[in-house]
Amino acid sequence: MAKPRSSRPPARKWSSSTMILTMLIIFTFLALILLGLGIFYIPSSDVGNSPKPNDLTSIAHNIVDRSHADENREKLWVEVISWEPRASIYHNFLSAEECEYLINLAKPHMRKSTVVDSKTGKTGDKHGEGLQVLHYEVGQKYEPHHDYFKDEFNTKNGGQRMATVLMYLSDVEEGGETVFPSAKGNTSAVPWWNELSECGKGGLSVKPKMGDALLFWSMNPDATLDPSSLHGGCPVIRGNKWSSTKWMRVHEYKIKQPS
Repeated sequence: MAKPRSSRPPARKWSSSTMILTMLIIFTFLALILLGLGIFYIPSSDVGNSPKPNDLTSIAHNIVDRSHADENREKLWVEVISWEPRASIYHNFLSAEECEYLINLAKPHMRKSTVVDSKTGKTGDKHGEGLQVLHYEVGQKYEPHHDYFKDEFNTKNGGQRMATVLMYLSDVEEGGETVFPSAKGNTSAVPWWNELSECGKGGLSVKPKMGDALLFWSMNPDATLDPSSLHGGCPVIRGNKWSSTKWMRVHEYKIKQPS
């Protein structure tokens, strides 16, 4: 009896060129996926000219055009001084007249500064997160601390403190620097290093200058808290220090009106 013939077509053999082309397409597809996920990247040709992270010798300077403003006012320019924490100085943010106005406005109401109570949320100021004006005399300082909260009570109103604007309302002859002891980078590379006090050389420091404003972030871009934002005020050695602080919250901070 004759065997039936098989109807299955003969198996095709791939040529080597077809296999190479197929593998190349698969490899290209995988590479695009990895690039999209950020697992690896293609280095830029100008990497050598890019500033290194936390390299304080490559501080960025930007000048804001104030041609339509008061001609007698100094130019506002911005200096990025750190990435950990993220910090910038807005030079000539306030005029001398504005600094003097804030000082005179605050003088009749000055009292000992207090910290926020983690249980009651009270700061000793009925206006809560309003503009705070501080005055330091010789020998006075502010111990290193974080502006963000580690408890839930103080974040119920307005959420977490995400950034701080510290405005310098006066020059200080010696001392009084704002110091970030946990900042990352070669802190001794800042141009004003030789002008700092011993306390100021204990980290990344900013020397007070009338009209300047220091902006630093207490939170990272991913909304996590930034421990490197630890900061303090060095003791005033000569002169007086006047400053004003404004904390920025994640959400609207509702000020309770006195009953």
